[in-house]
Amino acid sequence: MRIALGVSGGVAAYKAAELVRRLQQEKLDVQVVMTRGAREFVTPLTFAALTGNKVITGLFAENEAPANVESAIEHIAVAQRIDMLLVAPATADILAKLAGGIADDFLTTLYLATKAPVIVAPAMNVNMWEHPATRKNIDVLRARGVRVVEPDEGYLACGMVGPGRLAGIEAIARAVCETLGLRHDLEGMTVVITAGPTVEDVDPVRMLTNRSSGKMGYALADAAARRCAHVILISGPTELRAPGEVEWAPVRSTEEMHRAIRERAGAADAVIMAAAVADYRPASPETKKIKRGAGRMMLELEPTPDILAELGRAKGARILVGFAAETDHLAENARHKLAAKGADIIVANDVTQEGAGFDTDTNIVTLFLRDGREIALPKMPKFDVANRILDHVAELRRAVK
Repeated sequence: MRIALGVSGGVAAYKAAELVRRLQQEKLDVQVVMTRGAREFVTPLTFAALTGNKVITGLFAENEAPANVESAIEHIAVAQRIDMLLVAPATADILAKLAGGIADDFLTTLYLATKAPVIVAPAMNVNMWEHPATRKNIDVLRARGVRVVEPDEGYLACGMVGPGRLAGIEAIARAVCETLGLRHDLEGMTVVITAGPTVEDVDPVRMLTNRSSGKMGYALADAAARRCAHVILISGPTELRAPGEVEWAPVRSTEEMHRAIRERAGAADAVIMAAAVADYRPASPETKKIKRGAGRMMLELEPTPDILAELGRAKGARILVGFAAETDHLAENARHKLAAKGADIIVANDVTQEGAGFDTDTNIVTLFLRDGREIALPKMPKFDVANRILDHVAELRRAVK
């Protein structure tokens, strides 16, 4: 998830560097936007080095390449791609501009242009914080839905004592996590997740596989890691990159995936089988390329190991989630699979529906739970689907504690 961090010109600007690091621990991609005043306290280079991203210091290029259409509308581009705008520290001046709708620099223009959630963390002299103008501006912003992280009380840079000191880094980070829906409810859990297709060789140049892109499994791995689980991602061949801080185990065939799961499932608190595992493989793969003949050719197939059923038979206290990609009789097939495999949850989708098939960024699923509940979800991004699935994993975890 992407967050724009607006840094305005107060002594507390130096604390924004620590805040960047804390937000990165939540796996947030941070882009810093600095006001002219902020640059008097901290250099843009500091934030560029910490974030690896361009630091935006104004609406117009300064000592850079000539302005063009892209730079002229950069505030709109940033506004559209961020998931949140956080202003910390927020001075009395910047609060007044935000409340009054003044857009005379990049940060204030970005505020008007974005529809993402906004959080401000004020920092200023105690008298400025308590001034009726500032109180009114805070009330205006709150009425618009802006979340305010109240400043702490204590010794201020000006020598006075009272409210006005920038809130603690943890308090600001907690507000960000709560607003973005980032949770730590899987902390301490080891979650094994499978993703992608498996591949079964017919001969050295031909293979049997399926259309799975791995996007659902990778979204689950990303979401579980964000919720502080130790994630082991066992993946068939895909073009995706494993999320950071996820233990990645690449495999190719169903048998390789079977071995990888057996090696890791014993230490897992939950196993989520999102991979599209091949149900059959050639009984006798050829060691040399099969040449084209004049007539038909018969290919004998044998079943692959039923990994989900095997996990269900030895489930114990482990939470087990399976997937069912269907083209007809979705509910009937999902209920049967839930009972036959010994799973806690079956995530079923009709792959013939637009936005729910293979290689899409969205999914439309129904969750079939062991307690009899059936929860139909609307079309949503796969990352959001992943979090809804993990909500129920967390619920099952709480139930056994």
